[in-house]
Amino acid sequence: MPRTPRTHRTAPNASAREREFAADSTGKALKVSDTSEIRVGRRTLTLHRPDKVLFPDDGITKADLVEHYRAVSRRMLPHLRRRPLMMVRHPDGIDGKPLVQKNIPGHFPDWVHRAEVAKESGGTVTHVVCDDAATLVHLADQACITPHRWLSRADRPDHPDRLVIDLDPSEGAGFEDVRWAAHRVCELLDGLGLPTLLMTTGSSGLHIVVPLDRQADFGTVRAFARRAAGLLAERHPDRLTTEQRKAERKDRVYLDVQRNGYAQTAVAPYAVRALPGAPVATPIARRELDDPELHARRWTLATIGERLAADDPWAGMPRRGRTLRAAERRLAEL
Repeated sequence: MPRTPRTHRTAPNASAREREFAADSTGKALKVSDTSEIRVGRRTLTLHRPDKVLFPDDGITKADLVEHYRAVSRRMLPHLRRRPLMMVRHPDGIDGKPLVQKNIPGHFPDWVHRAEVAKESGGTVTHVVCDDAATLVHLADQACITPHRWLSRADRPDHPDRLVIDLDPSEGAGFEDVRWAAHRVCELLDGLGLPTLLMTTGSSGLHIVVPLDRQADFGTVRAFARRAAGLLAERHPDRLTTEQRKAERKDRVYLDVQRNGYAQTAVAPYAVRALPGAPVATPIARRELDDPELHARRWTLATIGERLAADDPWAGMPRRGRTLRAAERRLAEL
């Protein structure tokens, strides 16, 4: 478990110019490598300042972050491939000011895939597309703690293959309320013939994800999600709300469907959040909603290994997404 900064690594054969001085917890000066190398698939990557502490209270370094993303890459990459990404970078650690980047920096290597997509306001943005483990590790080396993915793929950016409902507890609500809300949302979507996937966000709530067939555009998907959320809020007005103003939510769970729009993003499965303890957004099975120990930050960078050693709770995800047409008809009849 990474609890203290690992300031003793030194790359073999490093020259004096490749080294810097750092202090351990006693204040003693130690030499540590400015760079190190790591093999990821067919590529050898250079890590810059691998001993840089990104989570000061936990002693979690950039090298720890890199190792996490290398470890989760097999499960994470299917949910990232061919999608534009937004990077949330923390070059000064989570206590510093984050850099939110959509455009890929010019210094990124040529082998990192890119996608140029139109902006609603005009012009274009060239995003990173994470198609392999080496790219995922490179993002971690750039102190991208949390990658956020589009809900559509780069070849048809206005036609999502994911619908997301974010269950966000208000100040007076607890995670038991979130678990209850998730059951209600899943029951409704079951009745509409739509499969659901669940994920802890690593922050405060849960995401419910519906795989789609990319036939409907974002306007259609968002309108459907709003109608479904509105119906649930009407049925359970004391516990659920679609009110965007936080002051009006009271102690209810907010059914947030705003991510279902062009160029909007959602936190990627297995992404680390820039919060103390380094919580990880983690896919779960529906039966786990009944676990009283479940909460949004249940798994962290230090404990996610236990999930990776078990079966993938999303392994049964349909290979092809569902159409919304039949679900829209059924929803209109309720």
